[in-house]
Amino acid sequence: MPLLRRKRELPLRVEDVMTSPAITVKMDIPVEEAAKIMDEKRISSILVVDNNGKLVGIFTDRDLRFAAANGKVGKGIPIHMLMTENPITISPGDPITEALRKMRDADVKHLPVVDKDNKPVGVIATRDVLDAVMMLMHLMTGQV
Repeated sequence: MPLLRRKRELPLRVEDVMTSPAITVKMDIPVEEAAKIMDEKRISSILVVDNNGKLVGIFTDRDLRFAAANGKVGKGIPIHMLMTENPITISPGDPITEALRKMRDADVKHLPVVDKDNKPVGVIATRDVLDAVMMLMHLMTGQV
């Protein structure tokens, strides 16, 4: 009798581990204001939306370091001039493995999570994935 192998999939979806709600700013906000919001909210990225609330970019700690290193901070420059435009996104119902693949392939630490209208509903970051892995390991080992 042949040996049966069952494929085991982790049923986690992006919506199970993402941080929500999405913290967003409008395109014309000065970089300094966006950085202040990021600091107050203790987040390492902020999503940039147009006047209809649709995602147009992402601004991360990496972008802020670039801005500071190149003398762009303190001049009131609108965030749209320094953000990453048209970022890679993912849907809430996608498998977490798809988010990990996208993050690895694009060498990014944050993925905006958008609905069918390209409106942000959250962000999945490396930290969110690590938290999920830790939770699963605790469940598997019986540790609390």
